[in-house]
Amino acid sequence: MTIVPLVFTSGWASGINAYGVVMLLGLLGRFGGATAVPPVLERTDVLIAASVLFLCEAVLDKIPYVDTVWDGVHTFIRPIAGATVAALLASHHPGSLGEVAAGAIGGVSALLSHAVKASLRMAVNTSPEPASNIAVSVLEDLAVAGLVTLAIFHPWAAASAAAALLVLGLVLVAFAVSRIRRFLARRRERAAARSTARALRAVNG
Repeated sequence: MTIVPLVFTSGWASGINAYGVVMLLGLLGRFGGATAVPPVLERTDVLIAASVLFLCEAVLDKIPYVDTVWDGVHTFIRPIAGATVAALLASHHPGSLGEVAAGAIGGVSALLSHAVKASLRMAVNTSPEPASNIAVSVLEDLAVAGLVTLAIFHPWAAASAAAALLVLGLVLVAFAVSRIRRFLARRRERAAARSTARALRAVNG
């Protein structure tokens, strides 16, 4: 069995929520009988650490602007996690795909999906209400949980869905960039207006 689709899907999902991927794979391997999962991910200490970090992300990822800071911190963490999980999957299935090649696939797909996530979150943060952040975060968590679970039992279907979501995300980013630019321009204009107003008050005072 080739593990390429599983590696690609886990990499894509790691770019969205790396801790959720590790936690879910570990749970599926330990309690769901998923033989494709490396034993190291089923260890109790790994599951506890991943679960705690997942809960932290589940909260922080839904707070406007905090989610962008969180994404910035994880710019290197998520691709590394995607590469590591992919290499572990390859080592658990010797002969299917080399660990270096698997790590490259997992790392690159994680980096791309992380870039899409971070860019779209910046665009969402241009809206004044917090409900959109919560809705997007919940959809991301559901997509990660659904595709990682699907990848264990139907890897090619999961990989196809992950690839489609990645392409869709890249298209949305292209549209979001203009929105982010307009938002930053408005902030600069408001800052300039406040500075002008303060200067006028100082002169008149």
